[in-house]
Amino acid sequence: MSGPAYGVLRQVTPTAAVLLAENPGVMTLEGTNTWVLRAPGSASCVVVDPGPADAVHLGRIALEAPVEVVLLTHGHPDHSDGARSFGRQVDAPVRSVDPAFRLGGEGLAEGDVISAAGLSLQVLPTPGHTADSVCFLLDDAVLTGDTVLGRGTTVVAHPDGRLGDYLASLRLLTTLPAGTIGLPGHGPELPDVVAAAGGYLVHREQRLAQVKAAVAALGGAPSARQVVEAVYADVDRSLWPAAEWSVRAQLEYLRDA
Repeated sequence: MSGPAYGVLRQVTPTAAVLLAENPGVMTLEGTNTWVLRAPGSASCVVVDPGPADAVHLGRIALEAPVEVVLLTHGHPDHSDGARSFGRQVDAPVRSVDPAFRLGGEGLAEGDVISAAGLSLQVLPTPGHTADSVCFLLDDAVLTGDTVLGRGTTVVAHPDGRLGDYLASLRLLTTLPAGTIGLPGHGPELPDVVAAAGGYLVHREQRLAQVKAAVAALGGAPSARQVVEAVYADVDRSLWPAAEWSVRAQLEYLRDA
């Protein structure tokens, strides 16, 4: 079986191609997906999530086409660290929810439509993984960042991720047309993001029930670590630190319910 195709632009849909950053890890899977978007025949492109501050990766993206705008799904370093330097390199504005990452560009808000490279991208605010998470909706696909991954499940990231927000964001994605392709921030593309988001909702409900039962069994006010040891006993321990983030969010959600 061949390994990840680093350094190779792979066409996924008629308007979306992906260039995989060489930053594999427990949280990033094979690496960060940098998406290069353009309508057929367009001389320019839109870049979503340039990824880490990796000069080789950023240089490869810059060779693809003149860049009209750089967009961020959220501000985690594996998606955003290279954004401002890349924007300067290709002389393009960088747009994000968090002003810390912008470069000569506006923010991103619900209802915004970005017209560039022959495409129209609608901004869908999808907080939960982080407070600044958004998705970008095309005609036949949606770029999900870390809200829905191509494999596995998403962490509700401490300290600004909120489980209630995340559940609402998943419900929003289930309202898209069935068969909408998911273009995630990590992992392979999804043939139906609606089905994937629905599966995430079921998984979250199951985990919430397990956490609630663990709290009752442990008594008092158990720590997130104690709950992880009870609920995630069958999960690889390398994933426990990420699980603690999610459990903190679950405990907060249950306290506020």
